[in-house]
Amino acid sequence: MLETTVLDTSATPKKATDKSSGKRKIGAAFYGYSFLLIAVIVGWLLSDEELVSPKQGLGYWLGIVGGSLMAFLLLYPAGKKSAIMRRLGLVKHWFRIHMIFGLVGPLLILYHCNFSTHAINSTVAFYSMLAVAASGIIGRYFYTRIHRGLYGKRASIEELREEISDATKNSRGLAAILPDFINELHIVSAELIGDKYTSKISLWQCLSWSFKYYIVRLRLFFVIRKELSEGAVNSTALRHNARNLRRTANTYAAQQLGLMRQVAQLALFERMFSLWHLFHMPLFLLLVAATLVHILAVHMY
Repeated sequence: MLETTVLDTSATPKKATDKSSGKRKIGAAFYGYSFLLIAVIVGWLLSDEELVSPKQGLGYWLGIVGGSLMAFLLLYPAGKKSAIMRRLGLVKHWFRIHMIFGLVGPLLILYHCNFSTHAINSTVAFYSMLAVAASGIIGRYFYTRIHRGLYGKRASIEELREEISDATKNSRGLAAILPDFINELHIVSAELIGDKYTSKISLWQCLSWSFKYYIVRLRLFFVIRKELSEGAVNSTALRHNARNLRRTANTYAAQQLGLMRQVAQLALFERMFSLWHLFHMPLFLLLVAATLVHILAVHMY
């Protein structure tokens, strides 16, 4: 009976598959930001060489292309309001393009101006662009905290609580082998399934759970090891499969605690995302105005 339980718990659950998919997306973002950082550093180191001129040749066209990419950023908010775009599922593709253009455009502009400004209008446009790019990166972080992945639907506290409750009831056979571990997990999950964490969660509650997450995970790690060690004394099957069971139990704990942390942080990130929207669009409009003034000034004088 124990061998059967061990085989059942070693199976990869659906949640784990979803998690690995999320890691691939995070990996792609990491490589993208790394390339961007390297390109910025290289451009900064070569800026004194003045390899391009912003007024002519390659430097001039870098400005044209970079500015055009920034202008295309308006296609995403316009696409979100289009019923046809939503039905065809094209909004997420525009979102991807929006993020790429929002980083590549400023990079080209940096090379266009050799990482320096001279006139007042170019200075305003330059720093407005940097502010919009930085704001976009911050907004992406908030977005991923309140959606299921970068292109998934928006999460809700009710759905997350239901997932915690369902996963807690289905411990994949671990309850029979590690009762103390499952009991500890039930106590922690009961706190978040209840009404303590609601849409009115405070900053202190969020920070408290963020710290508590690591404490609970460490405590569960030692509970798992202790129970397996004690059980292995009287069970040959348990002793032979201890490593597999420990890995399965730790994965299960990480998934459960991850859901609990999402519940504790969701409402806070929703409020922060709403506040971010209030600042991001005015910054972008300031960038558009400053860019138009810059273009007129360059071609008129």
